[in-house]
Amino acid sequence: MKKKLAALAVPFLFSIGLSAGPVLADDDHGHGKGLFIDRDVDTFAVLPEGVTNPEGITANPANGDIYVSTFVAPFKLLRYNRHGRLVAQLDFAQPLLGLEFRNNKVYITNVGNFVGAPSKIQRINADLTNLEDVAIMPSVGAPAPNFQVGNPDGTFDSITFGDAASVPNALVFDSKGTLYISDSFQGAVFKIANVAACNVSTCTVDTLSHDGQLATVGFPPFGANGLAFNTNESVLFVANTGDDRVLKIDPKTGAVSSFSESLNGADGLVFDMRSGLLWVCANQADEVVALNASGKVVAKLGEFRGINRDGTPDGLLFPASPVIVGNQIFVTNLAIALTAAVGDEPEEDVKLWTISKMRLPH
Repeated sequence: MKKKLAALAVPFLFSIGLSAGPVLADDDHGHGKGLFIDRDVDTFAVLPEGVTNPEGITANPANGDIYVSTFVAPFKLLRYNRHGRLVAQLDFAQPLLGLEFRNNKVYITNVGNFVGAPSKIQRINADLTNLEDVAIMPSVGAPAPNFQVGNPDGTFDSITFGDAASVPNALVFDSKGTLYISDSFQGAVFKIANVAACNVSTCTVDTLSHDGQLATVGFPPFGANGLAFNTNESVLFVANTGDDRVLKIDPKTGAVSSFSESLNGADGLVFDMRSGLLWVCANQADEVVALNASGKVVAKLGEFRGINRDGTPDGLLFPASPVIVGNQIFVTNLAIALTAAVGDEPEEDVKLWTISKMRLPH
């Protein structure tokens, strides 16, 4: 059954007019005093009728344009201006996951393996013209069998992973122009050096890490997901959605270790260079949380408040991917029902899908 709790009303300490504002919560849930909470969520854009399940998101920092990809047919790349008006869209034949903006181009993870085609990285101009293939993603298979997980009594559980499909998910660049790609099923993180200067014939996809910690047997069934670098690029953060954790990778050696645990459906990541906080979409908790340098949750934004009469989510519903523009964070509401039981998920009642925006704490 889905690991989603019913939305709870949060008692705010003060309000401005009729709008609840951010608070510092007491130690109600074990996170310690001083936890910043702001449940206010605005709808930035409503997807066109019939276009569903937005997943990836990125932004053009020059003009504030927001780009959104969809994971369920019809597969589309959507371009919104900074006011939330749809100004361009492009159809695809395969599911799209992550997006990343660089040098006036949008880079795309195209999951062809889900429909019997090669999975690949693509890029397109900011105005959604001149789509080109960048690289075909390699098939490295599942991580080595008998991955061991330690138990408190000193024993170990052995896990053999089976998923071998190539599922490139999230993207992030370092300052040198190397593109990093997570693979949610193969349990890997790949990289392409100097990607702007190569194409599908010349790009080399190298494996940074292929590790059982990047795979999952949990729920939702996606391992390595969101990616983000810290300020000096000494750590590459990667979310493991099914394991409810954020890991860290040494970008020089590929070594994987734990950074933060018990994040319900850790999905997309974005690092705020100004505050030094790592923001995580907790898709099963319907909120976005901030982690400090110690991996502690220090802030929570958003919540799910039900389904509006027009069929849009009120607030966040299965938030998948974030991007920061100015003092706001924009989030895709994937709102996808994943359990087999009918009638037990609010996502089943969604008729129109949305992009949300929230204020970042000062």
